[in-house]
Order: sequence, then C-alpha cells, then structure tokens
Amino acid sequence: MDQDQDQFAKETVPISLEQEMKRSFLDYAMSVIVGRALPDVRDGLKPVHRRVLYAMHELNNVWNRPYLKSARVVGDVMGKYHPHGDSAIYDTVVRMAQDFSLRYTLVDGQGNFGSVDGDPPAAMRYTEIRLRKIAGEMVADIDKDTVDYGPNYDGSTTEPLVLPARIPNLLINGSTGIAVAMATNIPPHNLHEVVAACLLLLENPDASIDELIEKIPAPDFPTGALIYGVAGVREGYRTGRGRVVMRARTHFEDMDKAGNRQAIIVDEIPYQVNKAVLQQKIAELVNEKKIEGISDIRDESDKQGMRVVIELKRGENAEVVLNNLFKLTQLQDSFGINMVALVDGQPRLLNLKQVLEAFLAHRREVVTRRTVYELNRARERGHILEGLAVAVVNVDEMIELIKTSPTPPVAKERLLARTWAAGIAAEMVERAAGDASALRPAGIMPPNAGLQPDGSYQLSEVQAGEILQMRLQRLTGLEQEKIVSEYREVVDRILDLLDILAKPARITAIIRDELVAVETEFGGPDKDPRRSQIELNASEIDVEDLITPQDMVVTLSNSGYIKSQPLSEYRAQRRGGRGKQAASTKDDDWVDQLFIANTHDTILCFSDRGRVYWLKVWEVPQGSRASRGRPIVNMFPLADNEKITVVLPVRTFDDDHFVFMATSLGTVKKTALSDFSNPRKAGIIAVDLDEGDYLIGAAVTHGSHDVMLFSDAGKAVRFLETDVRAMGRTARGVRGMALEDGQKVIAMLVADVADGEHRSVLTATENGYGKRTPLIEHTRHGRGTKGMIAIQASERNGKMVAAILVEKGDEIMLITTGGVLVRTRVDEIREMGRATQGVTLIGVEDDDTLSRVQRVVGSDSPEMLAAVGEAVAGDEPAAADDATGADADGGASPDDGGEAADD
Repeated sequence: MDQDQDQFAKETVPISLEQEMKRSFLDYAMSVIVGRALPDVRDGLKPVHRRVLYAMHELNNVWNRPYLKSARVVGDVMGKYHPHGDSAIYDTVVRMAQDFSLRYTLVDGQGNFGSVDGDPPAAMRYTEIRLRKIAGEMVADIDKDTVDYGPNYDGSTTEPLVLPARIPNLLINGSTGIAVAMATNIPPHNLHEVVAACLLLLENPDASIDELIEKIPAPDFPTGALIYGVAGVREGYRTGRGRVVMRARTHFEDMDKAGNRQAIIVDEIPYQVNKAVLQQKIAELVNEKKIEGISDIRDESDKQGMRVVIELKRGENAEVVLNNLFKLTQLQDSFGINMVALVDGQPRLLNLKQVLEAFLAHRREVVTRRTVYELNRARERGHILEGLAVAVVNVDEMIELIKTSPTPPVAKERLLARTWAAGIAAEMVERAAGDASALRPAGIMPPNAGLQPDGSYQLSEVQAGEILQMRLQRLTGLEQEKIVSEYREVVDRILDLLDILAKPARITAIIRDELVAVETEFGGPDKDPRRSQIELNASEIDVEDLITPQDMVVTLSNSGYIKSQPLSEYRAQRRGGRGKQAASTKDDDWVDQLFIANTHDTILCFSDRGRVYWLKVWEVPQGSRASRGRPIVNMFPLADNEKITVVLPVRTFDDDHFVFMATSLGTVKKTALSDFSNPRKAGIIAVDLDEGDYLIGAAVTHGSHDVMLFSDAGKAVRFLETDVRAMGRTARGVRGMALEDGQKVIAMLVADVADGEHRSVLTATENGYGKRTPLIEHTRHGRGTKGMIAIQASERNGKMVAAILVEKGDEIMLITTGGVLVRTRVDEIREMGRATQGVTLIGVEDDDTLSRVQRVVGSDSPEMLAAVGEAVAGDEPAAADDATGADADGGASPDDGGEAADD
C-alpha cells in the first residue's frame, strides 16, 4: 500500500470528503458568479464582454477603422485574456452585433450574424467586425488611469477590472446570465429615458423610485412589440424582481374587397422569441384543432421589416382569433425581471434607484481619477516648460556645456550640478496664480529643483533630460513666445483641474454634461424613439386612479357609524349663513370624530386588540346630512368583541412622522409612520399586547410632541416623545407609566408646548365630578414614573374615567353606564388646581356611574370653521378633530390622540 502511495505523492493527507466537496463547490460557485455569469453594476458587462471590448480597443479596431476578421479578434481575446473555448468568445461577439439582441449594439458586424429566426451565424473566418461608435463611450478615457487593472490569467499582461463606461450599459442593454444558485435577467431600456433618470438623480439624490419610474416607464426592447401593462414592471423597479408582459404588434387587413376575409399581420414579436419556432407552434395548434379560424400562415418578412401573415377563414372574428393566439402562443410572452448584479464583487439584488446610483458613483470616481491624471500630466508639462524657458535664456552656456561633455549622462550631471539664470522662467512662475507648489509634479529630483530664493533656477532630472533632447529650432525667438504662451495655458488648466477636485458640484456638472452629450449623439426622442410602446392592461387598472381627488368631510359617530360628504357642500353653506350639521344622529348618538381628508388619503383604523386596518377615504360611503352612514365594524374582518377605537387620517407615509400608541397597562410605543404603508386586508399588528391589555389611544406625531398618560387612580404623567425610541411594528413597547395592582391607564393625550397657553385638561371621575386644569400645570416628569395627581380619586369622586383636551367654546358629552347623556359647555366648568377634587359635572344615581366624557364635534365647532376656512382659502385639507391627533397630510396636530378610547 505504501509503495502504491509513493508512486503518486511524497505525502498523503487524509481529508473529509464532505469538507472537500463543500470547499471545491464553493470555489467553483464563486468563480462562476464573479468571473462568468453576473455583470458588474458599473459597466453592465460580464468578464468575457469586457475582455472582447478591451481587446478590440487595444487592436484599434474602432468604428472609423477598417473591419478585422472575427477570428483575429477571437484569437487575441483568447490568447491574452480569456482562456476558454473560441466558440464561447465568438458567441459573445455575435450577440453584441445582433440588433435584435442588444438595444444598442456594441459591435459592428459585416457578414451573417444570425437572425430572429434562430439561423446560426457564419463561421468566424468569414465574418468581420469592429467596435461601434457607442462602444467607444465604454472605453473612453481608459488610458487616463480611470479604472483599476489586474493581471491576466497567466500574469503576462494586465486587463481592466471594469470599463469607464460613459453610458449606463447595464440598463440600456440589459443582461442575462445563470450562475450557481442565482441568476440575473435585466431588460434593455431606452437611452434617452435612462439618461433622464440619471439627470434627475444628479439634481435630486433623494428622488423616489416612483419619480424615477416617471422617467423610465418600462423597458424598451430591440424587437419593439408592445408592453402589456406596467404593474409587474413597477414591481421589478421597486424590488428588483418583477415581470414584463410583452405582446406582438399586429394589425388587421382585409383579404377581399367585401371584407369577409381578414388576415392578422404580425409586425413585431416579443423580445427573445424565435420567429420560425413561433410560426411552427401556431401551425401545430391549428393542426391539433386547439385554435380555430386560421386558414394559412406565411412569412413575408424582408429587408424592410417583419411581416408574418396569418390568414383567417371567411367570417372569422379577427379579435377572437388574435386573443386565442395571445393566450396559447408566444405572441404574448413575459420577461422575468431579476436585477442581480455585482456590487463591490458581491452579488446583490438591486432596485432601479440602486442601479442608477451605482452607475453615477462609478462615473464620479472615473471623472475624479481622470481629473487627477490630467492634473499630474499638466503639472509635468508645466515643469518641462519651465526647464525649456531656462534653456532658452542660458542657451550659449548650455550648448558649450553639452559640447564639452564626453557623454550624455555626464552632460546631464553637469546641467544638474549648478543653478542657472531664471530669466523668463522667473516671470512665468511669478505670474502663475496661487501657490507655486500647486504647479509642481510629485517626485521631482532633486527635491529642491525649481526657482531658488536668490532668483536662480535649479533644474530637475526630468528637465535636464528634456533639454538634452531639445531640437535647436526651439531656441528661436518665436519658440520662446510659444513656450510662454503654452505655460500660461497649462497654468490655467492646472488651476481649473484643482478647482474641479475641490468642488463636488463641478464633478456633478461634468457627469451631467457628458451624459447629455452621449444622449445627443446616440439617443433622444427624435433620433432614437421608444420602440416598445406601452399598452394599458385593463386588469391592472387601480380603482383609485379613476377616483377624482376631492376634499371630503369624514365623520365617525359614537356608535361607530362612518360616512363622508364633499367639503364643497360646506363651502357653499359657509358663504350663506350658519351652515349644516355634518351628520344627523339619534338622540343617543353624536359625532365622535370629524376630519377633512382627500379621497386619495388613507385612514388608519386601530382596534383595541392592537391591530390596524386600512381604509381609503373614497371607500367611505357618502351620505346625506340625514343619513347615519355605515357601521365601521362591517368594513373590516374584526374578531369577536374587537372594536375600532381610534381612526387617523394620513396622506403620506414618511419616515419623519410616527404613530404613538398607549395601552391600558401603561405600555407606550412609537413606530415610524412608513411602517404602515403596505395595506393588508386582514390588518396587521400595530402593537403586541400582553394578556388582559388593550389599546387605549394612538396619534400621529412629528417626533417631538409631549405625551400625557392618565390612570384611573387620578394620576397623570407627562414626558417628551423623544424619551421613547422608535421600534418595529410587532414590538411590545416600553413602560410609559408605572401602575399599582389593579390600576389602568384610561387616556393618552398628545400636545405641543404652545398648547399650554390656550388649552386645558378636563378630567372626570366615575361619581360625576370633574374639573378643568390648565395644561401648563401638568409639568414634565420622567417616562415610567407613577406621575402626579391630576384629580383626587377620593371616596367621594371614585376612580378617574376620562381626560380630554378642551378649550373655550367647546362642548362635551357626559355618558353614564345607565345610558344617561348630558351635553354641556366647558365654559360652565371652572378651572381649578391639579390636586383639587373638582365640581359636580353630572348627577348620577346610586346604581349608576359616569363612564365617558367626549368632546362634541360638529359643523359649527371651532376646528370645522377653521378647517373650512383654510380649505376655501388654499384648497388644503385639514384635520378637524383632536381625537385623530393628525393632520390630513400625515403630520402631527397639536391635539390629543386618545379621547376616542377613554373607556
């Protein structure tokens, strides 16, 4: 056994087969992912495409030079950069030359490069190629140290790791590839549209994906056809994964004068569909009787374009036959969007904005590196011009020195061994604006070379070498003027380049100008119009798009009836007199909440179980003044005994606003409003509740409100909203108020600091006593404390049952457990200190208790009057109820957010 081992190796090491398979497969997988199948997000190229373009650039095989044989280019790529089969490289070249594969072909091919029918290209020894002009934009400035290089496969030369790419190639030409455990499939786009999106991002880096979609509405395929619906496209742009539905472009023609026979003419087919296979499939379906009504199919395509004629039988309905063809054949096909690309060498799924940002970041790096390169070259040229100017001044001495030197190295040493009269060189340096050191290139030897303090000039090795190479004609007077003139230009250029590097805005402007230049040269709506037109898919129409934006007055009654009325009705009434009530209710019901919102706004409906449901304002039933509306509980799939306690109107779900919530056991929670932006029919968890706990209040805030919690023990705690950090939806929250056994939080109020000047807190107890206390008397304390006395929970008063924010002129409704209702004005309740017991609000029987106090909202309320006035003046909807705690635009109001859930 040992003898056999010695035949193969000096040493054998036992290893785990499992570990070796795992390691080897991972190495292979990463090699395929990074080095073969996935494109780089910066230039949109896989390694083989990059190597082909670079090799053709190195061969000077460009658009204005003669064609070269494809075999010559393939051999160069294979020998220098890509050690794989020649057929794989040639297939890459062929695809980059096919105008039905790439939206903007990068290779100009001469000969047979295949067809949309799937015909193979001619052999590489027959075809000829060169780079297209637009491909020159991919390698522009590559000789100016704009990108990093790495060794080729055998270390004999280097190759670029990425191309400078002035064009957003990943989007305009797309990419398709299958790696290990992942794949990419990016559709091509129109250059004009992609450049417009890039310009938008340069102008506004915070632009949303929806704003970018306005610039890039859909892909633009080289084969044209129709894009049927955009829902899947937009999903792909937002998430990186989606679906583009494509349909062939067709029209109908009459086959006889009577119009009894028609033909379907196919002018364009979906991207990557084989025309010959498509015709064969249609013929098979006709023979199998799966499609009726077709009598003949023939291909009349020529150099003028595609034309596939599908003749129909007499009397057949062309629309019906065409719809069947869409359903059963590739006349309707789909392109699955999967925008996976390499970012910093790692595969990532990207949305539209991330792809554009990566390209622009690459361009910023390229422009910066190019500027640094040009700055170094300009400094070097200026330095040489200084030396030439010194040579002109000291021409006789230098000629004599050179003549008497035995060898050029000795002459160079003698030139460096002394200083020279500066002459015009001194004037040149002194005229240069700014710090003279800014004009010096790096690495000058000797370090003290240049203009000396005594006015003389010390040559550098570079200058001495240039002087030795100088032709005698440079010593004429005319050449002196040229040296001075060129030096001035170089100095101006250096200062301009330094200014570019110092100002990011100038780099942005350069990127913008170069993008516009590329678009002007190769794109634009006139020169390169969109080929794939977008057709509306009726099944994708959003009902909301059909709803006219309109301001509505939304009311929610105490019994849970909701309805809406156009605000315009109130505007008309406000001009004429006292106005109308917002709703007609029964004697035991009243308007609990009222706000103004646009039909496209969203209403967040929170239940006592800690769940939130969505309702669009346009979904709220419209009703007359006399109608009660619809029970809000019937609009959601609520659980048994679950009820809606708070409704909040929201216009925009942004990260700058929050939903602040409180529960009966003293827990508070703050969640970003944007976390509630994705509606679900079944609702979602807003706050995770412990057993026996329930939600008592919620409000939309701007992050710096004051929050007040009230317990049934008559205590209140006030703290800054900033004391509570934002957390996820399903989190339980943090302690907002410390409670003793058996105590509960009965109300949450949200207020601004400025509210203390004109608002007060009305507190009430179960035995019918209550009072008003100025808001300013409730001072701030730490979150999680027991708080301070808001009203005495004495034997006379009983437990506190309600706390609301009120101001002069308000009316309140007092409700007892026995069903007794009393409506009164808050002005009749005098203000008192915090620690007092209050006065009688309502007389209650021995077997009855006060259960709730609610501020009454109506069309003549101060909020309604103000809201209507603002809407009439500026057409801006506004919140009109302090129970919502939010303006219609999702911003915070200075009103409390928990009165609707005091019970």
